[in-house]
Amino acid sequence: MDDGLNLRGRVAIITGGGTGIGAATARLFAAHGAGAVVLAARTGVQIDAVAAEIEGSSSTRALAVPTDVKVEEAVVDLVAATIEAFGRVDILVNNAGGTRMGPLESTPTKAWDSVFALNVRGPFLCTREAGHHMIEQRSGVIVNVSSGAGVNGVRHGAGYSAAKAALQMFTRVTAGEWGRFGIRANCVAVGLVASERAVDAWKVAGIDPEAFRQGIPLGRVGEPVDVASSILFLSSDASSYVSGETFSVNGGPQLGGPALG
Repeated sequence: MDDGLNLRGRVAIITGGGTGIGAATARLFAAHGAGAVVLAARTGVQIDAVAAEIEGSSSTRALAVPTDVKVEEAVVDLVAATIEAFGRVDILVNNAGGTRMGPLESTPTKAWDSVFALNVRGPFLCTREAGHHMIEQRSGVIVNVSSGAGVNGVRHGAGYSAAKAALQMFTRVTAGEWGRFGIRANCVAVGLVASERAVDAWKVAGIDPEAFRQGIPLGRVGEPVDVASSILFLSSDASSYVSGETFSVNGGPQLGGPALG
């Protein structure tokens, strides 16, 4: 049987590719035969390291392009570098994101704008620029990385929740407008995941991630590869008739009410 998860020969751009979900996705793409992965992040050292690791352990070519996805010119250069190096772009994973938490009543306008710039403007710019080439190719896949905050909201995260909800609707409209070009767009809404940055933040805040386990039906905190595996599925031919959807990757629904039995 053909392996529907095989990415042989395909070129993928992955933002936020130096750590966590982005790095795990790049490694998984390489393991499934991607022709090339282009890693984008503001920190060049991290994406350089991941690119070197991939080229040293697989036949996948890897290119690190330092990029601030909030800056239009930087995104234009990222896509141009991809086309120059590999001649096409088949997969775009909009993974770069982040938040600033705080009570709504004391949220500065600058913080609100910053959250939207990273979580909505960045994916828009990357999608538009990569989309030009996907439309010309009449093929392409886009996977946006959202959050459970965009589905259910999160206290003290009004801006982040609103931005991730916007990203989910952006995904749906992209799929609706570009389906006629053979382009699919889907989204993953991520729950609690022990990425490097999350673990560091938990340490600073004195949070024990094990304290969250009881509220997760599967009884564990997620790992970056758990999300990367879903991104691989949505990027591959195994999901060829799936578009415009948001998939929760969160260990199961957290239900209210008493615990019985």
